[in-house]
Amino acid sequence: MIFNLILSFAHAETHRVKRVIDGDTLMLSNGQKVRLIGVDTPETKHPQKPVQYFGKEAYLFTKRMVEGKEVRLEYVRLEYDWREKDKYGRPLAYVYLMDGTFLNAEIIKQGYGFAYTKFPFKYLEEFRQYEREARVNGRGLWR
Repeated sequence: MIFNLILSFAHAETHRVKRVIDGDTLMLSNGQKVRLIGVDTPETKHPQKPVQYFGKEAYLFTKRMVEGKEVRLEYVRLEYDWREKDKYGRPLAYVYLMDGTFLNAEIIKQGYGFAYTKFPFKYLEEFRQYEREARVNGRGLWR
């Protein structure tokens, strides 16, 4: 069953992305870790895996995009899809920047990550297409 829910911390509160943990995981200023839905970037901080090819670049791309930026409910929304949390208990979210940029999609479009296709999600086909286009155009890790 697919459902959507806008994650509302508080209507008047502003949150900042405190830090980027890796290319597909963020920590908000309230201490909550958020995992991006539909995106898988090369590992940089996995306890049992070495840093993977292009992992540092993916991490730095996401960091440039969001770290230290404010998150407002009216501009940036965290939107749940079919599962609320991943196997590590992190909320799964679509993240939109204040300028309307869809972070999850942008990481894939620019070649810093893969479409995560293990589980179905709302933008699965779009993300697959973004990955194909990044590969064909030699973007990011596909150079």
